[in-house]
Amino acid sequence: MTMTNHKTIEEAQDALRFLQGFMSHAQLATIAAGMRAEEPQHFFDKVVEMERHIRAMPKTYEQDGAGDEAIAHLHYFLNGFDWYITERDMEREQLQAFGLACMGEEEMGYINTVELIRNGAELDLYFEPRSLRKIFAERG
Repeated sequence: MTMTNHKTIEEAQDALRFLQGFMSHAQLATIAAGMRAEEPQHFFDKVVEMERHIRAMPKTYEQDGAGDEAIAHLHYFLNGFDWYITERDMEREQLQAFGLACMGEEEMGYINTVELIRNGAELDLYFEPRSLRKIFAERG
């Protein structure tokens, strides 16, 4: 018998509720529609994976002093702009994070995630965590 690691609909629904603080209503609705589609397992697995990943992220100041070796755990994008989140505020409201903003020029600092989401930035569900050094090299 082959064991699978597929997530259940209940796990996925719980994860989707948690992700409300990290995604726009439009992105959440698209994922929820996928969870009701003909082959929903991919979406079940992905939202549970994202929830676990975000819960395990470093909180504010945990990568302080790491410089370019700090790991970006999340990536948001909108209209050619990118935000790479290295640490997140652990407050329930999830009002801010710390990371790299790339909007014509690159700048490290606090990022208001609520504002990002409100303005339509999407969370990259397929972003692989990597160091800021690698991100700088990829961006050229």
